[in-house]
Amino acid sequence: MANGTNAAVPEALRQFFREHPRMALAFSGGTDSAYLLYAATACGCEVRAYYARSAFQPAFERADARRLAEQLSAELREIPLDVLAVEAVRRNPADRCYHCKRAIFSALLREARADGFDVVIDGTNASDDAGDRPGMRALRELRVLSPLRLCGIPKAEVRALSRQAGLFTWDKPAYACLATRVPAGTALTAELLQRIETAEAALFKLGFTDFRCRVYHGAARLQFRSDQLEAAAARRAEIRGALSPHFDIILLDTEDRG
Repeated sequence: MANGTNAAVPEALRQFFREHPRMALAFSGGTDSAYLLYAATACGCEVRAYYARSAFQPAFERADARRLAEQLSAELREIPLDVLAVEAVRRNPADRCYHCKRAIFSALLREARADGFDVVIDGTNASDDAGDRPGMRALRELRVLSPLRLCGIPKAEVRALSRQAGLFTWDKPAYACLATRVPAGTALTAELLQRIETAEAALFKLGFTDFRCRVYHGAARLQFRSDQLEAAAARRAEIRGALSPHFDIILLDTEDRG
């Protein structure tokens, strides 16, 4: 793994860290926040990673967060959150992500400030379309900084830099939270989210790596990328056997997940 003297950190990002040498990082264990933790550490910053533990995050994300923090000798704090206690989240309206981000980052900000950190950053990169996305609006309102976006670093570059730095997360598939598997207007419950997580874990065990198990009128609607779609169709009986304890009806979406 690269060290501070030859770190895979672009100059624009180094400048950001010179201007913000002490910060709290909203850490998911995904490619973007993993690279930020590496970069901040490599640049000699005082950085502490905060992982929001809730029903929306699968167990493997927590394991990856712990693994990377350990590899970087970085301090990691886990914040247990009951996001389903927030009615606007539980009802799952079209702008659920806004209410969820507000709840999670408000809790993170409280913890970070109590620990003496005034600056909070997250892993939004320059490929993420800010627009009027609800989650982005919450970050702006709470004044969370997104260094990768501010420095113009897109996802592809994050992956390349992560690979150069020797991070195991460099090619990790993007993984949106479990709530995104449920259509807006369908109430979220811990039991439903657990069924989705368990079904996706079963697909991982079968060797699939980039997919979604979405809920469609109570059924499991499976979406794969084109390079795995043919294999999924050929193994449909095996998939049905693995997922039938969790869903009565299992559908295979023949469109490329994209």
